[in-house]
Amino acid sequence: MASIESLLNAADLPDSPSPQLDAELLLAHALGKPRSYMRTWPERELEADQLAVFQASLARRRQGEPVAYILGHQGFWSLDLEVAPHTLIPRPDTELLVETALDLLPATLVTALDLGTGTGAIALALASERGGWRVTGVDRVEEAVALAERNRQRLKLGNATFLHSHWFSALAGQRYGLILSNPPYIRADDHHLDQGDVRFEPSSALVAGTDGLDDIRLIIAQAPQHLLAGGWLLLEHGFDQATVVRELLTGQGFAEVHSRRDLGGHERISLGCLPNE
Repeated sequence: MASIESLLNAADLPDSPSPQLDAELLLAHALGKPRSYMRTWPERELEADQLAVFQASLARRRQGEPVAYILGHQGFWSLDLEVAPHTLIPRPDTELLVETALDLLPATLVTALDLGTGTGAIALALASERGGWRVTGVDRVEEAVALAERNRQRLKLGNATFLHSHWFSALAGQRYGLILSNPPYIRADDHHLDQGDVRFEPSSALVAGTDGLDDIRLIIAQAPQHLLAGGWLLLEHGFDQATVVRELLTGQGFAEVHSRRDLGGHERISLGCLPNE
């Protein structure tokens, strides 16, 4: 049988941007062990069933399938979340939404709404950090709502709730101190849709019209009806969309409009406050 070391050395993932990491994650999954185990016991030989799982996982990755979908989980913030192909894979850039919300608002009672919650990543990260907040996540995809609820139950976060709603459609009369979203913001003709992991992710969670701003426009237009006076709207968007999003926020009457940069230096989120009447 093959050893851990020999399998890692022989793993062939030429199209992956991180072949060594991918191979280690997939092998750890097959072993049912943390990655540190492989460094401690490189000579350990795999059982036949473990080897079969690893080889099948490698084959899926060679076809371009994201590692997170193969493993069935992905880390976000301090949480480990179940993921599935009907939701986006949570990404580190989106943690900027969480950081900004925690910076802006007090630890005391806040009602927060996460639009297009997917795995529940944003809502659950906020709920985990702010036990006094009441966080609602909504998604138009019923399977995503069920997935987010499974994550909530596994993490035992009683201050989060998940509902089926296409943006604000099921939230008539509801107002929040914070609304935030990582909505679709890719142009329909963007060539990146044919590359990398996004080929396997749901297009409905990625694409928003010819300029990528259809959903952002809708959210900005409807958010004032669902924000408390003084409440904040935070939106993730493309690296080149900040100027337009700020203009949309200002045009809708939001105050203190500005953008914040991600670790790569790109203006990744834009936000504004609903003025006190």
